[in-house]
Amino acid sequence: MVADGLFELHGDEPRLICTRCAACGTVYFPQAPSCRNPDCRKKTVERAVLPTRGVLVSYTVQRYQPPALFRIDDWQPYAIGLVDLGDGLEVMGMLSGFALDGIAIGTRVRLLAESLYADAERGPVLTYKFAREIDA
Repeated sequence: MVADGLFELHGDEPRLICTRCAACGTVYFPQAPSCRNPDCRKKTVERAVLPTRGVLVSYTVQRYQPPALFRIDDWQPYAIGLVDLGDGLEVMGMLSGFALDGIAIGTRVRLLAESLYADAERGPVLTYKFAREIDA
């Protein structure tokens, strides 16, 4: 995985790992060591997972190749979206399977894990992305 503690896999299904304040209920993604809500007195957080489906509320297209630290095999322009997962929580992530000129605000999306690059020692390095929700 691209970063420890960011997400976990349940079979092929990824789940984003967050922390939730035990006292005030504030959610943090990525995880936080304590609650940063200035009105909260306890500051104790617990590990939780986020919903896997949401709505695209904004996006941008990245047309430059990122530096080596942010390695992507077979780089080409890509989109990053801001996804509303409910309860006022919005998460940024790469978009997958969208034509760059066919992205629409309000699209229902689902979480998935895809390879970002291949590492000689670790094999495929996975990251989370959001793809268009397919109607059942």
